[in-house]
Amino acid sequence: MTASYFVTGTDTEVGKTTIAAGLLHAARRAGLSTAAAKPVASGCKRTSEGLRNSDALALLGECTLPLRYEQVNPFTFEPAIAPHLAAREAGAELTVAALAEPVRRVLALQAQFSLVEGAGGWRVPLAAGETLSDLAIELGLPVILVVGVRLGCINHALLSAEAIARDGLRLAGWVANIVDPATSRLQENLATLTERLPAPCLGQVPYLSVADPANVACYLDFGLLEP
Repeated sequence: MTASYFVTGTDTEVGKTTIAAGLLHAARRAGLSTAAAKPVASGCKRTSEGLRNSDALALLGECTLPLRYEQVNPFTFEPAIAPHLAAREAGAELTVAALAEPVRRVLALQAQFSLVEGAGGWRVPLAAGETLSDLAIELGLPVILVVGVRLGCINHALLSAEAIARDGLRLAGWVANIVDPATSRLQENLATLTERLPAPCLGQVPYLSVADPANVACYLDFGLLEP
């Protein structure tokens, strides 16, 4: 098995990294080699080793291949703002071509299970009118959609799935990540998502007080994915 996927979300702060790290952990438990990339991250902290992003570090921690931080997260920006704005302030040009090259190098290592995590939702802007969805298109990867389950999530999920399909990519699976446990009619919402999203549900992750990859992996079934 050698499979690679692009992970996106219905919005920002829906738990993309939580789910991605959980999927990588589940793959490791199954004895697969793993690799990951988060090509651009804003909201990074200064350390003695340079700028570091907590999400990228979480992904790196679930990689069995000996990757360096810079391979996983080649574009790092300190302000916790939209990546294209952070790049502009730093004097960097954030293009699909610039992002695709380092990601391809990670994918070329041919881990048995690889994930590429975007930033925010499907249409996050880059430079020159491009978006992060253009990166997924350039890489030709099937998509895993993380649905942050809260009020309004059905609309966001269906619109995201429609955009992915219009862009010519396959929605390989989706995950219900319950970010608001007080969501009214929770089970009915989950049933509607399951009925209307054109891909298998890889798991329903409850609101966890400790959402580390090992805990999250217990609620996920990456075996439902088709490469």
